[in-house]
Amino acid sequence: MTDATTAKPVKDRALLFIFITVAINSMGIGLIMPVMPDLLQELSGDADVGTAAAWGGWLTASFAVMQFLLSPVLGNLSDAYGRRPVLLGSLFVMGIDYLIMATTPYLALLFLARMMAGAASATFATANAFIADIAPPEKRAQYFGITGAAFGIGFIFGPAIGGVVGEFGPRMPFYTAALLTFGNFLFGYLALPESLQPEKRRKFEARRANSIGIALAMRRYPAVLWMLIAVAVYNIAHYVYPVIWSYYAKERFDWTPFDIGLSLACVGVGFAIVQGLLIKRILALLGEARTALAGFAVDVVALLCLAFATQGWMVYALIPLTAFSALIAPAIQGLMSNAIPDDAQGELQGAVSALNSLSFVVTPIIMAQLFFFATTPGGPIYFPGAPFLAAAFFSAIAVVPFLIGLNRR
Repeated sequence: MTDATTAKPVKDRALLFIFITVAINSMGIGLIMPVMPDLLQELSGDADVGTAAAWGGWLTASFAVMQFLLSPVLGNLSDAYGRRPVLLGSLFVMGIDYLIMATTPYLALLFLARMMAGAASATFATANAFIADIAPPEKRAQYFGITGAAFGIGFIFGPAIGGVVGEFGPRMPFYTAALLTFGNFLFGYLALPESLQPEKRRKFEARRANSIGIALAMRRYPAVLWMLIAVAVYNIAHYVYPVIWSYYAKERFDWTPFDIGLSLACVGVGFAIVQGLLIKRILALLGEARTALAGFAVDVVALLCLAFATQGWMVYALIPLTAFSALIAPAIQGLMSNAIPDDAQGELQGAVSALNSLSFVVTPIIMAQLFFFATTPGGPIYFPGAPFLAAAFFSAIAVVPFLIGLNRR
């Protein structure tokens, strides 16, 4: 009885910290999004929004390449040495990254900072592995919704704050993000327990600590391998939001950083409602597989509508529809996690993170360049919504490997 009595407060404290960590991490991302067009225009010396978007695409891709290469290493390290040190190390490096971005006068140093952050970006993957450690199998999809809800809540406050402080200059949101991240690191250092017990750890193996090694390891679980492919393809579509939204809103609707921040905050509200309040009921009603399929269907419709939106109010009208895409990731995460043994949860989350990163390499190259060509003055066509049309295509295609994975279970 004593063990059960003490275990619950530890579990509750761990869930609280994971919730706060993901929320603050997404706040950091949201803080800087409204000012990225202005910052890149300043550093590149080019007043054209399309050119700034192209630079932003390459900046995102450089982050994602490092994340793709090193996420499997961090995932395997967390399986061998625990979640806590990997999570805290990631937070500390992210704080350094924000400080460099806040102070650099050079575009090249901005790239270096983002590559450094990509090399250490284990926050979400390690948080999900943490969840898998402490959640019973039948509740993992629901618990994964906690991290999704935290991300949504962070996205409510992050862009809103970023839009406000961004009015004082494009550097201010980066200082704010650094302060929040270092504060979160300190909180974690003092309060975060370890979730992976020593008897559930496994020896670190270099052959499994790379993307190719993980792909080979996941061949033992064919259903999971196909679902990982579905996640990678879907994320090419999903990442159109962080890659393009700020540039699209500025070009299409002539929005200021405050306007962009407000719209992203409203998106965060939608995601938080879906993943914090509705997902439990929807999973109970439909189950994980049908919940994911419903999310895919709504996502395709929302992206198509955004592609052809001509007025700012239309974006706000579409936010409730867009928010239901938040059902997809927790449902698929739950399906995959339940098919993997306990001592490989970090490896699975490393695989998810690596494929997310691969998608994050592909998305900026496709979407940012597509936006550039679709908005360049004197170009063959003017269609700022082109990236969202492409995203709808990728989201629809992702259903195919997902269905194959379901049939392989």
